[in-house]
Amino acid sequence: MAHILRAADRPKSPSRTIRFEGVAYETPISFFAVDNDPGQGPRLHTHPYAETWVVRSGRAEVVIGEERFEVGPGDIAVAPAHTPHKFTNLGPGRLDIVCIHAAGQMVQVDLE
Repeated sequence: MAHILRAADRPKSPSRTIRFEGVAYETPISFFAVDNDPGQGPRLHTHPYAETWVVRSGRAEVVIGEERFEVGPGDIAVAPAHTPHKFTNLGPGRLDIVCIHAAGQMVQVDLE
């Protein structure tokens, strides 16, 4: 069965970020479609699966384990399973980044 999730049918949120968990739709992936302001981003955390980021626009500092990278439009970064990671919008504008979780349901352990 195909699933179409229309923007107008999603619950309204003050955040511009879209959260999708695939388990309800029989798919083994989940994602955040993030649209945030300079200085924003998740705290350091881990997942029991890999997470892949695709930067659509803007700039971010990505921390994966002990490494730090600056990423921009078109860049892709991958955090392996169980590896602490986070990103922060470097500005000056919004960051549009898709955070793909290799699981149908998101599981996160916050470290900060």
